[in-house]
Amino acid sequence: MSDDSPVISLKQVRKSFDGRVVLDDVTFDVQKGQTIVIMGGSGCGKSTTLRMIIGSFPPDSGSIQLWGEEVTGAGEAKLNELRKKFGILFQSGALFNSMTIAQNVALPLTEHTDLDPSTVEIMVKIKLELVGLREHADKYPAQISGGMKKRAGLARALALDPQILFYDEPSAGLDPVTSAEIDQLIIDLSKKLHVTSVVVTHEMDSAFTIADRMVMLDKGRVLAVEDRAWFEKLRDTEGELPTDQALIRQFLRGDPEGPITQRKQTTGYAEDLLGEAEQAPRAPVPSVVSSRGA
Repeated sequence: MSDDSPVISLKQVRKSFDGRVVLDDVTFDVQKGQTIVIMGGSGCGKSTTLRMIIGSFPPDSGSIQLWGEEVTGAGEAKLNELRKKFGILFQSGALFNSMTIAQNVALPLTEHTDLDPSTVEIMVKIKLELVGLREHADKYPAQISGGMKKRAGLARALALDPQILFYDEPSAGLDPVTSAEIDQLIIDLSKKLHVTSVVVTHEMDSAFTIADRMVMLDKGRVLAVEDRAWFEKLRDTEGELPTDQALIRQFLRGDPEGPITQRKQTTGYAEDLLGEAEQAPRAPVPSVVSSRGA
């Protein structure tokens, strides 16, 4: 793998569930050291894309590569080797409630290395210091705030010194100040550790703060893959635009009117949610007759 080769590459990835297309011809690359944000509305395919990159389930067709190695069709042993080279911050933090913060962070080290306990203890302190939690090492998840849980989850994701960090909605459920702190932490870690970061989010303030490049998804399609400046310029553009760009602009601004809302008004509710028209008419809903006074 050459230095200028992408560390993550998706080519014509397609995925369906129960006959419903969730991702359609998704193609983009991520270069080493970049922070790329995958964004779009709820149900657009962001989390599905992330889960396929990490090998949780395979695409129906297309190619997904990490460091030039094919993930699609790889056996569990191969996937486990690749997974040791990246870390994941789950949306909820996904900490083990019966373990202290330090024990949560130590878990990947005890499971996947032969380090002696004293070395593991030192490494746990280093990771917790990186996220500002070293003084809270002996607390349990129930004893810390939501933002601290995110930090603890990030410390655990850093345990094996990953080359790639995946973030699934890192700002979800956080107040604006804590969200800004998490954004700054992502930026600092990228600079200090030179990791490649893939962030799934629909929080635009966060996206424009941390991203080098951005991928916009809509109903499983890639509408644009560009650097942050391109999206900033589009966000601030006035006047008429092609439909896809107008849709992106509405999403970036959070405007109440535009192609997204027009689509909701002109399609059936189920069609908009599921991306397909209902195949058969529903059976009539039986009326409910009150029994009061009967």
